[in-house]
This record gives sequence, structure tokens and C-alpha cells, in this order.
Amino acid sequence: MKSGKLNWDDLKGLINNNKSVKRDEVRVRNGVGEDCSVIDFGEYECVISTDPITGAAENIGRLAVHVNCNDVASCGVDPMAILVTILAPENTTFEEINDVMKQIDEETSKINVEIIGGHTEITSAVNRIVVSCTVLGKCISGKAVSTAGAQIGDDIVVTKSLALEGTNIIVNDKIEKLKDVLTKEEINEAKEYINKISVIMEGKVSGKFGVNSMHDITEGGVLGALWELADASNVGFKVYEDRMPVTAVTKKVCKVFNIDPLKLISSGSMIITTKNGEELVKLLMKNGINSTIIGNITNDEGILVKELEGEVIVPQPERDELFSI
Repeated sequence: MKSGKLNWDDLKGLINNNKSVKRDEVRVRNGVGEDCSVIDFGEYECVISTDPITGAAENIGRLAVHVNCNDVASCGVDPMAILVTILAPENTTFEEINDVMKQIDEETSKINVEIIGGHTEITSAVNRIVVSCTVLGKCISGKAVSTAGAQIGDDIVVTKSLALEGTNIIVNDKIEKLKDVLTKEEINEAKEYINKISVIMEGKVSGKFGVNSMHDITEGGVLGALWELADASNVGFKVYEDRMPVTAVTKKVCKVFNIDPLKLISSGSMIITTKNGEELVKLLMKNGINSTIIGNITNDEGILVKELEGEVIVPQPERDELFSI
């Protein structure tokens, strides 16, 4: 099998064929496109998400924190606690593991999330450090927003710029190939993208505003995330290539490696669907967050309107473009 997420049909079968127990307390359970589970504890409910970092060599501690906290924030919920598992190959030094934990501590300090447990192990099962985290959040019962809530006619809003995470990873890991293509200022800009990958603020603002669904954009890029959201909500979508917010630096990096920024891992951006996209865009801007309406939820297939080719059907996502480099 190739690196990256499992084929979506295989993944759906894997999930659906292994649900022997279904407890009444679980309000939102696992499914393709649903990054969080929600457990009802009466007055409050607990929102939980887990993810590893496998596609980056640099900043893995920082990425692990935000990728997982972003999932919880996509429910409109403040992340409050994190558990950390670090698996390191046999040649790893203590200083390297300590550096990863320092990154995790620094990033959780910024967003007021407590490290409450985890596991650290040296093992021959991996050939580089792998970090996997589980994040918990709490909200009033019934208030968590799911991926599966998109409704026909909703505006589709994306926040910030797409492929920030992917661009940052590529520039850090492939600097030798890019240093003659990008200016020093562009390299610095790409490295600063690591500071923009949290979506906690837009999650909080949108949750209070009242939206139908939210989904953070990770592996598979914006097109993969749209497909996941549509599949979870049993709807379609129509989005426009010329409305997609992609920075000039990201376009340059993607051109060098002949990859599509719309299919590149994009932590730092969130998809939000709502009946009133223009008002949400204004509210997000008041809170310092740029956002763009890229299309609408439909009752048909997922469609991308391309500048040169016209309307094309968006297929189920394959592995992220990052793994093609």
C-alpha cells in the first residue's frame, strides 16, 4: 500500500464493519470525514479527537498540537487537554525527544491546553520520530458542531490561505531544491506559516455565530476536505478555482514540484458552511481572520469550476500531494 490515508472505500468499510458496540452516551461517533467523537455526560459533553504526524520532519511537536486541537475547534469547542505519544527510532537522542516535548509545551502554553498524559518509547518499529496526540474539549451538551451538518444552499467559507501547512513542511524539508527558486523573504514567509495553522479562533467565533458544519482542512487539501464534508452530510458542492485563497509563495512551491495546492495538506484553514456567509466573513474579519466564500452546498455531485476546463467532478480524495514529492 502507498503512504497516506487509506482509500476511502476501504476506510469506510473498515469503520462500518467494526462497530460492534454503540453506547447511548455517544452523540457523534466515528465515520469518514468526522474527525471528532462527542460523548454526552448530561449537562456537558466531551469532544475528542486523535491524529498522528507522519509527513513532516521539522516542527512535528508544533504540528501535532495544532492538528489535533484544530479538530476539536472545528466543533466550535475550546480544546482543554492533550495526551501525547512519541515513538522514536533507536538512533534518537534524548535531546531530540526533549526538543519535540519543548515544542509541544510551548504551543499548548499559547492556547491554554494542559498536557495530561501520554507515552514515550524508543522502538525499531519506526524509522523517524512519530508523534500522535489525543485532545479533549468540553461544551454545553448539544452545542458541538459536527462535520455532517451541511445543508443544501449553504455558503462554503474557507479561512486564511490554503496549503499553509504543506508549504511550510515542503520548504523546511526541501530547502536545498527551493533556495534558488524562492527569495530569502519568500522562504521566511513560508517558515512563518507554522504560526498560522491554529484554527481555534475561527472555530470559537463561528460556533458562537451559529453555523451548520465545520471541518478543518488537513490531508487531501481543500478538495479532500470538501469531499469528506459532503460525504458525511450526504450533500454535494460547487466551488470555484479562481476563488480559492492561495498565496504566491505556495503557488511557486507547488509549481516546482508539479503538485496541486488544492490537494495539499492545509492545517490553518477551516471549511465552514452557513446560510449567511457574507455576515460570517465580516465577523471573522472583525476578529482578525481573513476568509473567503468559495461556493455553495448543492444536492448533486461535488463540482470544481476550473478557469480553463469548466466544471469537473471532484473524485474521492487519494493520498495527499505531500507524499508525491
